[in-house]
Amino acid sequence: MDRLETTLRRIDGRGYKAYKDIEGQYDFGDFILRVDHVQGDPFAEPSRVSVVVALPRTWIAVEMHDTAVRVIALRDFVARRFARALVSVGRKSRGSGKSGIISIDRPGQEVLERSACMLGNGFVEVRFKVGLPAAGRRVLGREAFGLLFDDVPRLVKETFEPDHSEDAWAHVKCVEDADVARRQLADRGLVAFVAKGAILPRQSGIDDGPMQEGAVEFGPVPESFETNLTLPHAGTVTGLGIPKGVTLIVGGGYHGKSTVLKAISAGVYNHIPGDGRELVVADENASSIRAEDGRRVEKVDISPFIAALPFGKSTTAFCTADASGSTSQAANIVEALEAGATTLIIDEDTSATNFMIRDHRMQKLVAREQEPIIPFIDRVKELHSARGVSTILVLGGSGDYFDVADNVIQMHEYRPVDVTAQARKICAEHPARRANESATPLTDAAHRIPLPRSFDPSKGRRAEKVRSMETRSILFGTEEIDINLVEQLLDPSQTRFIADVMLHIHRNYVDGETALPQLVDQALQDVRTGSLDTLTHGRFGNRAVARPLEIAAAINRLRTLCVNVGHVS
Repeated sequence: MDRLETTLRRIDGRGYKAYKDIEGQYDFGDFILRVDHVQGDPFAEPSRVSVVVALPRTWIAVEMHDTAVRVIALRDFVARRFARALVSVGRKSRGSGKSGIISIDRPGQEVLERSACMLGNGFVEVRFKVGLPAAGRRVLGREAFGLLFDDVPRLVKETFEPDHSEDAWAHVKCVEDADVARRQLADRGLVAFVAKGAILPRQSGIDDGPMQEGAVEFGPVPESFETNLTLPHAGTVTGLGIPKGVTLIVGGGYHGKSTVLKAISAGVYNHIPGDGRELVVADENASSIRAEDGRRVEKVDISPFIAALPFGKSTTAFCTADASGSTSQAANIVEALEAGATTLIIDEDTSATNFMIRDHRMQKLVAREQEPIIPFIDRVKELHSARGVSTILVLGGSGDYFDVADNVIQMHEYRPVDVTAQARKICAEHPARRANESATPLTDAAHRIPLPRSFDPSKGRRAEKVRSMETRSILFGTEEIDINLVEQLLDPSQTRFIADVMLHIHRNYVDGETALPQLVDQALQDVRTGSLDTLTHGRFGNRAVARPLEIAAAINRLRTLCVNVGHVS
């Protein structure tokens, strides 16, 4: 502390770069302060700082972090406590630009593995950013002293000195219950579970919190879909279990179909207490699929869905710089399966109509040999029988899917009703009369092997350049990867993580012999055996783990990507 105080006095009034002298580690008695990286300018990204507190000085009990899922939940809780403390401390005006700012990577409704808080051997570390004070571009040493010697200790005190153990336990138990529920799905023959009483509607399109007024609780649950899960803390929980196979969610407009589907899609993640979706869980490898006009596709075997294109263009190794709705949706499915998806989540509202269905009348008008598309309706059943891949599909306009559905759930005034028997009766009384257009069985796609020259963010003699922009895009070298429609990518910190993974793959693994899923797995294995810092080679507090599905989706949207198709050595 004395050394830091002396340095701040010495550099007071000097040029802003003099702040570099405070980088290092300082013992504040109750905690260690680390100044990991100093910003180069008061208007630049704030400086990276962390505090390290010995666990015996906190309310953290050993039992709160004795399993992997508890560690993630506890780290998430501590980061949230620090974020709350920031509100009470507030921002003081301490000079120019970002002077006086203190911020942390603020978690949303999901509980993700984050680098904002880390647990080590007997200590907890919180990482955040501070805007070091300046007048113009000169050091304000006294203001910096107030920030580091007054504000930061207050934040540490409010985060760790009051006894937050009761709230922490509630947080950990909530996450653990969801994790256990998700792991029970496969053994129960399910791909998703929605607890009775869940609050599914969100506050708004820009606020992912639960709707505060007018929200209808989920339920009652139809007896035929009623499922009881036994959880370690909540005990027996009743809800709607969605079985493996093909499940349709139908109903009139504004009756809650898409709301349920979005909740299931988000069910691949755990949620905080009070979110309303705490016990809405889905297959961890469920993938939301949609049409994505204009995206690039690189040598993807879409032949199960697009049999033959005009002028003899190949669909077994399909390439385009500007995919249509149907070809993009076909590619999105095949790429998701390649990355390990075992459940597909599809809403007709975001799908290409001609990809989803060709009814009897259209089949009569446009002959099969003139239509390259094999509609999804003719593959969805086979995906499950041949590949074990289930589908949850929201429909409001095509009853032809009744013929291929294992289960049909109608949402009526936001409540689920089992209408499977009615749908089958309708099929018997009113045959669709359309012909199945899948002339050949599904085949396994060949391995796609990225080529090193196409996966390089340095572009020759230039320095490697990789950065993310919220959840919208990643800049990889000179190429901007558009990931705005990768729907299960929810947090900007996940985007930063994906950018790190791509750079790590470029530096260590892409060799022209290893297939894309294995490249992703190798990088994630390094994170599992090390930590999030493995990818960044430094302490960054704004990373959150993303799934292999979203990492592969980002790589597949890199417009320079070139792959070989074939055998993996």
